[in-house]
Amino acid sequence: MLCVMISPWSEAFAYDQTAFGWGYKKNTEHNPPDAGKYGKMLDEYNSYYVDKSGEKVVYLTFDLGYEAGYTDMILDILKKENVPAAFFLAGHYITSATDLVKRMHEEGHVIGNHSYNHRDFTTLSEEKIKEELDKINKELNDAIGIRHTQFVRPPRGDFSERTLAITEELGYTSIFWSSALVDWGSQKGWNTAYKNIIDHIHPGAIVLLHATSKENALALEHLIPELRKRGYKFKSLEYLLWKEEVDLPYQFR
Repeated sequence: MLCVMISPWSEAFAYDQTAFGWGYKKNTEHNPPDAGKYGKMLDEYNSYYVDKSGEKVVYLTFDLGYEAGYTDMILDILKKENVPAAFFLAGHYITSATDLVKRMHEEGHVIGNHSYNHRDFTTLSEEKIKEELDKINKELNDAIGIRHTQFVRPPRGDFSERTLAITEELGYTSIFWSSALVDWGSQKGWNTAYKNIIDHIHPGAIVLLHATSKENALALEHLIPELRKRGYKFKSLEYLLWKEEVDLPYQFR
């Protein structure tokens, strides 16, 4: 009698492996952007780029691979304004800026998984993707006691149906974005970053930022009160999944 061992990952090979880079069609009517077939694919695999409820809510998210010296300033602004955020961390950041990671956690922000080595998931095997995510969980468990992150952001926004299926099977919610600053290159002042967000803001926006410059922090300081003036509320990513049922940290209720 022949016994065949089936790997828990073998099922993922049935999915389309075509690689995509995240993108969407912007508009200036303050409506959620059209992500076309990408958006439909995300819907199938517990993944989000926008909150489709129609509520005037905004989710601030930061991708952090290294510390540029401005995260403390950003955390100060978030604390002052009583705004929750999500920080997607790579391995180097956790090991080199542990005190900041502890502060994020202590102040009630979501800590997300950005993979240990920031490698393109579409080029990795299922086992390697799991390893990249597990290593982040181990570092976070050692630093702040988080055993398994709920949210993952694929490095550079690269994905395929296969990678979305794998991360879902591993128990993650993949988070992309519907508004972003091209803020890792040359800076043109805080007002440019501010205008970029304001011009394209929409209900349910998931905003991608990086803590790479003083200009970004200053833009945030102006952005928060202006969006509140326009009727927007800032929510934690847990609200995206569970709405009023979520037990949010006291300071963000």
